[in-house]
Amino acid sequence: MVSNIKLLTAVGLFSGVLLYAWVTHGTGVVRNDPDRNISIPEQLTVPLQVQAAYNETMIFVRYRWPAERPGIFHDILRYQDGSWIVEGGEMPGSNPFGMHEDRVAMMLDDGSVPAFSRYGGYITVGDGLAGLTNEAPEEVTKYLPLTRNQLGRWDDMASEGELLGMRQAGYFLDLWHWRAGRSNPVGEADDQHIHTGRDGDAGSSSYATNWDKDLKQPRVMFNMASAGYRALHWEDVAAGRISQDQVYALIEGEAVPFDPDAGWQDGDVLPRRILRPAAGSRGDIRVSGEGHWADGYWDVTLSRALDTGHPADDKILQDHRSYDVAFAIHRNATGGRWHYVSLPRTLGLAHEADINAARFTGVAPTWSDIWTNVTLFYPGQVTWPMLNSAHHAGAEAIAAGIPVKARHSPEQLAVYGVEVEFRDAIRRQWLLTLLAGLVLIGAFGVALNATISSRKGA
Repeated sequence: MVSNIKLLTAVGLFSGVLLYAWVTHGTGVVRNDPDRNISIPEQLTVPLQVQAAYNETMIFVRYRWPAERPGIFHDILRYQDGSWIVEGGEMPGSNPFGMHEDRVAMMLDDGSVPAFSRYGGYITVGDGLAGLTNEAPEEVTKYLPLTRNQLGRWDDMASEGELLGMRQAGYFLDLWHWRAGRSNPVGEADDQHIHTGRDGDAGSSSYATNWDKDLKQPRVMFNMASAGYRALHWEDVAAGRISQDQVYALIEGEAVPFDPDAGWQDGDVLPRRILRPAAGSRGDIRVSGEGHWADGYWDVTLSRALDTGHPADDKILQDHRSYDVAFAIHRNATGGRWHYVSLPRTLGLAHEADINAARFTGVAPTWSDIWTNVTLFYPGQVTWPMLNSAHHAGAEAIAAGIPVKARHSPEQLAVYGVEVEFRDAIRRQWLLTLLAGLVLIGAFGVALNATISSRKGA
């Protein structure tokens, strides 16, 4: 009788745990969590095509990548019930109304930041960055490790003297940052750099706010005479029906002062940015031709002087040399860290490299059909301090200077990026699975023992 009870208990326990495992199988722990700044893209990798060419004074870099529709608005002002409200702003994942501009960025170095050639943009992701689950209480952008006294301390800045010495020695990354909404309409890319943060080069940017905080109204509106309208309409903007072939940006000299008595209607839309040519070192990068979206692809060509005359802001390029580059794109109305990145690649000027710039004579290159294909991937919340810690099994390889591409593919890194965002939950789930397995084994042993005992008794 006792044996039968043990057997029934064991069989019941075994069946119950097995049923629970069957019911919960596949539910997992990976899911979007806006409260933790987590939004996983449906597609973890995206292709990017790159070409480069140069003449005696200029270099041209051409980029092509897929996007379902062009993201040409960064943020806007929408008139509703007598007031202007802001639509847009950084958020985890895609903005549901398409309010975030598409972008392509290229970090460039001449060997002055050695770790960049081995680990690319990973070295710029320190603790506390905006958009991380554990973001700092103030906005922290990408920065290089040596600009802090301690790895993992975003608020422990090196001394001004040390920072100046690093900068003079070339310890910064040149950043080409093309913005579909805030720079492309004036034919420019934002010329920036990464050192203590992701900052603009000296001078002024191509965009300013279109909001008069004192009057609580926009500063400018579209020129009816040239655009044919004073404002766009929210339904068209949100549905992606505004094209690059019409006036969609407010540009100084073309826009007119805002008229509060123009008979504004609910749903009228004005861009929240006024555009103008950038000034100084920040305006060194131009769009060659036009950055244009068609048939599901962006096609953008940027150009810059080989020697901009701003060596403290830009990497000066020379013939017969190779440079380190890494790429990123934003698409599908994403901002901040919710982008795709690449592993480091090399760019050669009459020098063997992953991307060989073609030398040409004349004013503009004639592009061939030969592209360098680069796989971009979702990086997740993998930080440089974490990669150098005991949490990363490859920390010793980093200490030994082994490049990341020798150990991981972009596809692997995309999966690891997601796993890192759920590291604690995955570990907890693994422990529960281990516990369930032990219970199953125990139940199986008890049942087997009870069965054997019962047969001996018979």
